[in-house]
Amino acid sequence: MMAIALISGFIFGIIFFGGLWLTVKKSLGTPYAALWFLASSVIRTAIVLTGFYFVASGSLPRILISVAGFVTGRFLVLWFTKQLEQKQLISTEAK
Repeated sequence: MMAIALISGFIFGIIFFGGLWLTVKKSLGTPYAALWFLASSVIRTAIVLTGFYFVASGSLPRILISVAGFVTGRFLVLWFTKQLEQKQLISTEAK
């Protein structure tokens, strides 16, 4: 059950921070940026909190393991988005 908690937290981190990154990218060119941020924040938070609730099932060790996976997912999204931004920067410089 601890492995499931870790993997679930990892997936929740990817969903939350990946969704945040997508929200920032999509909202830059729209006049409804505040609505994008509000809706995205509510949806991402609801998904993550609901997931933590079901994964933890009232167990402190499971919630701590899930949060550790969540933080790990954050670092993966951070690394992935940096790599993507660098590739885009290199491709625009080559033109």
